[in-house]
Amino acid sequence: MIPYGRQDISEADIQSVVDVLRSDYLTQGPAVPAFEKALADYCGSQHAVAVNSATSALHIACLSLGVGAGDVVWTTPVTFVASANCALYCGARVDFVDIDPCTYNMSVECLAEKLSHAEKSGKLPKVVIPVHLCGQPCDMAAIHVLRQRYGFKVIEDASHAIGGKYRGEPIGNCSYSDITVFSFHPVKIITTAEGGMALTNDATLAKRMQLLRCHGITRDVNEMTHEPDGPWYYQQVDLGFNYRMTDLQGALGLSQMSRLDEFVANRHNIAKRYDRLLVDLPVVTPWQHKDSYSGLHLYVIRLKLAEISKTHRQVFEELRAAGLGVNLHYIPIYRQPYYQKFGFEAGTFPVSECYYNEAISLPMYPALAIELQDKVIGSLKRIM
Repeated sequence: MIPYGRQDISEADIQSVVDVLRSDYLTQGPAVPAFEKALADYCGSQHAVAVNSATSALHIACLSLGVGAGDVVWTTPVTFVASANCALYCGARVDFVDIDPCTYNMSVECLAEKLSHAEKSGKLPKVVIPVHLCGQPCDMAAIHVLRQRYGFKVIEDASHAIGGKYRGEPIGNCSYSDITVFSFHPVKIITTAEGGMALTNDATLAKRMQLLRCHGITRDVNEMTHEPDGPWYYQQVDLGFNYRMTDLQGALGLSQMSRLDEFVANRHNIAKRYDRLLVDLPVVTPWQHKDSYSGLHLYVIRLKLAEISKTHRQVFEELRAAGLGVNLHYIPIYRQPYYQKFGFEAGTFPVSECYYNEAISLPMYPALAIELQDKVIGSLKRIM
């Protein structure tokens, strides 16, 4: 089976982990801060906070921005459930903004319209979470204009997008957002096995997230309620979580960073070849906005169902039967049973529905060999 995505681990990556295993620190050692600094420097942000998953990063990002009961957070329907669940963890409500038919990211036009209605009803969102689906950045400048007008905070869910650029600048510099979140799951662009990072230019937000990732515990005398009892002393000053990244993960991430640009360049080469070889098939290939340089975590095609004699499901199942680990990213969140109990119904967001009925993610990872890509193309041609 050719997977839709997979990690690329080198001998240098393995050695970096072995070095940590032989060191004095397996967790809370020097590797995690080094990884944080390397990523912050790469992206051009002031602060980076490493955690054990992007889900954890989204959670503490929401908490650091004050999301709580009575608040509402908006995101896109076409994303992994974590992009919405993070708000529910804080006791807030979630709503969605339909997607753009070309980029599949949050539609700025739909966002503007929804904000206008929300302002009139006094129900503006506390936070908006645009998701850089497949690695292509959202139109962050346009979202920033709306942010300034309506006063909401912005968390960029860039779980797919490390190594990408928006208007020539690295995704993660937080020029148009309060916080940017990356994922290092094995199928993502670089990996720490599991792991995530929250980047920000706000020192107060960074300090808050650092506290929340470690049980809400501080050893900083300036944050304590009274003088410490002794040099051993610490205080829990908030209800935090054990969201820390280990030094094993930090070392792997730091090693992977040395090949980040190479990984993304390889993905672009694979995508260009897909674009050429799929041109005569009844599919829509990914469209890239001129302002973006995608991380290309995913390569999603959409079936022109009116031009083929099979259903979406039939094509998907036959591709799987041919040994291709295709996938579908994603089922619109509001269609999940857990979210339907909040009153969301199928058909609420028509562009997202159309996307879901046609989308298939083809294999995409830096080490995808030409002969394997040819098998993908050959199978598509035969099936369709």
